Amino acid sequence: MSNSPHSPRPDPVSGPRQTALRRFWRIVRLLSLFAALIALAAVLFVTRGDEGVHVHMLVATALGTWLMIMVGAVLMTLVFLSASSGHDDEASKTPDKGD
Repeated sequence: MSNSPHSPRPDPVSGPRQTALRRFWRIVRLLSLFAALIALAAVLFVTRGDEGVHVHMLVATALGTWLMIMVGAVLMTLVFLSASSGHDDEASKTPDKGD
């Protein structure tokens, strides 16, 4: 099959699903970096307070902090994307009494 100037080309504009997925993953990547910075700060605060800090406690602090922030961030991202997609407006409509 040749690429003639009259052959159909794919639409350069992606659909709403691909746009939402791309937006979701971009937000998650940014929030993952933010969560890593917060986890690093938490580890620094833990090591600052005591001389006898074990590596296991530092790893648990970093992973626990990062995971807690990521769960909250992903859930809030899903809420915002759902609200901006218009699906929430359809779900909140109540049927008329005459129907």
